[in-house]
Amino acid sequence: MATRVSAVHVDLGGDEADAALRVLRSGRVVQGQEVAAFEQEFSSLVAGRECVAVNSGTSALHLGLLAAGIGPGDEVVVPSFTFAATANAVALTGATPVFADIEPGTFGLDPRAVADAITERTVAIMPVHLYGHPVQWAELERLAERHGLLLLEDAAQAHGASYAGTPVGALGQIAAFSFYATKNMTTGEGGMVVCRDPETARLVRLLRNQGMEQRYHNEVAGLNNRMTDLAAAIGRVQLRRLAGWNRERQTLAATYSARLRGVVTPVVDPLAEPVWHQYTVRSTDRDGLAGRLDAAGVDCAVYYPVPVHRLPAYDLDLALPETERACREVLSLPIRPGLTPDEVDRVVDAVNDGGSGRG
Repeated sequence: MATRVSAVHVDLGGDEADAALRVLRSGRVVQGQEVAAFEQEFSSLVAGRECVAVNSGTSALHLGLLAAGIGPGDEVVVPSFTFAATANAVALTGATPVFADIEPGTFGLDPRAVADAITERTVAIMPVHLYGHPVQWAELERLAERHGLLLLEDAAQAHGASYAGTPVGALGQIAAFSFYATKNMTTGEGGMVVCRDPETARLVRLLRNQGMEQRYHNEVAGLNNRMTDLAAAIGRVQLRRLAGWNRERQTLAATYSARLRGVVTPVVDPLAEPVWHQYTVRSTDRDGLAGRLDAAGVDCAVYYPVPVHRLPAYDLDLALPETERACREVLSLPIRPGLTPDEVDRVVDAVNDGGSGRG
C-alpha cells in the first residue's frame, strides 16, 4: 500500500543541525550574535525594515501592538476567520478586538466590513495575510488614512509574499511573522516584529527583554519574550532556503488550480504574489471531499472550523456571513515542498473523483 500523502513536513536537515551545534559549542545560547545576524538577514525580506526577533508569533503580535501604544479603551479591527492568536494578542494589551467579515475570494478582511466596524474608539486595523495571500492592501490603506488609524500586519503565514511589488511585512507600520514548525520557514518556535521606524523597534527590544537594553537598567515594564541563539541559527539556514520552497509552493498551486475540478479553487488578487502557506479550496460537500481524500491516503485539514468570535474566549453573537460560510466550506490540501508528481496526481484524482461539490 502506498504511503499517505502528508500535508505537513518539517524540513530540518544537516545544515540546521550544524548551525545548532555551532551555537551549543559556543556556550552562548540566548539572544546573542546569532539573533542579531538573523534579524539583519531577515530584514532583506522586508525591504530593509528593522526586525526584532522574539520567542513566538503571538509574542510578535503582542509586542508590536504594545509598542504601537495600543491598550485599554482602544479597539482594533481584526478578522474572525483566522487563528485565535490574532484576537488574543489584541485582548492581552487590554484593548478590544472588533471582528469584521472577510471577502470570499482571498479570505482577507473585507474593506467594506472594516468600514462598518470602525467606531470612535478604533485605533488600528490588523488584517491577516491568510494562507500566505496578501489582503487587499490599497483599499485598507485608504480607509486607515481616512480615519487616522494604524495599519498593522499579521504576516504569520506570508513569509516572502508581496502586494503591488512591496513585500508583506513592509506594508504597514508594524508587522508580525511566525516561525512555528509548520510555517513556510521555521526556527522550531519563534517570531519576528518588523518595524517602520527605529524608535518602535527599540521599544520592542525593551519589551522583549524585561524592559532593558542595559543589564539591570529597566526603562519600562517588559516581558521575557527573547529568541534563543539556537532558534536564530536554525532560522538563518531556513531563510536561505525560503525562496526555493516558496517557488515550489507556487508551482504546486498553479498545478492544482489548472487540474482540480468540482471545487472552488483559490482566488489570486492581480496585485498579489502569494506564497501558499495553505492551498485552500471550497466545497459545499466538505465532509464528502475529506472522506475521499482520506480513503485515497491523502491528508487534509480545515483551517479554521470555528470563527474566533464564537470561541468560548469571546462568545459573541455577530453577523459575519462570509466568515461563517468559509468555516463550513474550506479544506486545505497538501502543498508542502517535496511533494512528488505521483503524490500530486493522487491529490488531484481524489478531489476530482466526486460530485460537483461547488459552492
